[in-house]
Amino acid sequence: MAADTFERSCAHWSEAGRDEMERFYEIASVDYRHLAEARDWRSWLKDKAGAVSGRRLRLLDVACGSGKFPAALKRHASIGDAGLQPIDYALLDPARFSIEEARAALAPPFNPSTEFETTLQGLECPKGAFDIVWATHALYALPPAEMASGLQRFVHACAGEGFIAHAFEDAHYLKFQRLFLSAFDRVDETPFASAEDVIAGLQAIGASFAIDEITYENGAPEDERAVVEGYLQRCIFDDKVTLVEMEATEGLSAYLADCRKGGAWRFRQRVALISIFP
Repeated sequence: MAADTFERSCAHWSEAGRDEMERFYEIASVDYRHLAEARDWRSWLKDKAGAVSGRRLRLLDVACGSGKFPAALKRHASIGDAGLQPIDYALLDPARFSIEEARAALAPPFNPSTEFETTLQGLECPKGAFDIVWATHALYALPPAEMASGLQRFVHACAGEGFIAHAFEDAHYLKFQRLFLSAFDRVDETPFASAEDVIAGLQAIGASFAIDEITYENGAPEDERAVVEGYLQRCIFDDKVTLVEMEATEGLSAYLADCRKGGAWRFRQRVALISIFP
């Protein structure tokens, strides 16, 4: 049986997938800049630290990837010079490669602490073990049947406010993958979970939450085809299908042509910013 979405995702979060990952982030790093600029994270973290005065904040990064979000907070939200006390930063990911990459990317006030080499739905920890739990562009490969149970573990782990950033179904990440699976007759594969799926899962477990959203474009000059190819391959966790093949395949060619405007590739993103309350 061919590997499904979750298995292919894990396989690509590996040393063998590093080149593809780096090409992906030449475009996708803007996602984390927009998240870093979406709220006043300095004040938010100071408020959370004040609520637990006398000890360090405990934070869990779910599906931590390569640590792009905490790095973006340092670069774009001036977290590093906010006068924050050290924050114990726990890392959760099913891929050991990701945990090691994220750990190497952390800088003060984030101090590496506990590691969980597991899926979110497999997380075992005491109730309220963390003051903050966040998952930023992290839950796409979570199987739909396990969404509610995964979010239950998320809420169980969080004593304070949680945060999830996740693309809606009309955003490039979701739309492109669905078109790809249809165009290449791979409709038996599991589509990425959408923000709508996350919201439905939170409703199913009775969580209290609020939603904002941001819309933006990421992209590259039209002639940077190798970068765009790596980005699109990473969007589907498949480095065997070339950009030329994608552009020549009915059902996908029109979408990719529409992404080329004004001498550049432009991929529209619409992202839910979900705050989850205790």
